[in-house]
Amino acid sequence: KRERGKKMITKLPESQGSVLGVKISGKVTTEMEDDLIKTCDKVIQAHGKIDVLVFLDEHVRWGLKAGIEDLKWAMKHIKDIKKVAVVADSPFYKWYVALDKPFGKMVGIEEKYFKPQDLADAWSWIKE
Repeated sequence: KRERGKKMITKLPESQGSVLGVKISGKVTTEMEDDLIKTCDKVIQAHGKIDVLVFLDEHVRWGLKAGIEDLKWAMKHIKDIKKVAVVADSPFYKWYVALDKPFGKMVGIEEKYFKPQDLADAWSWIKE
């Protein structure tokens, strides 16, 4: 059951400076994606670059429009992103990060996959 008004993208309290951590659950709508983009833009404006930790629960999924907005933002801000830590318990996201890592490296982005039980390691890595 989904609670009405429940936030599906939550800024994590460990976020500070150029490091933004978010937990994402449920279906990501375009409104949620817009809010996330605005938050990322504020961090980039304040710090020049951004490091992102994304914690995906097992029920996360993107609506098509939200996914397209996410991709457009990422391509526009490719030079503003330093590191991306993906925290998930999913063979798909592990595979996705492994597949995307060489492309990220070419444009100067470090990417790493972590399991939920390794969240503390993910925070340590993203804050290095």
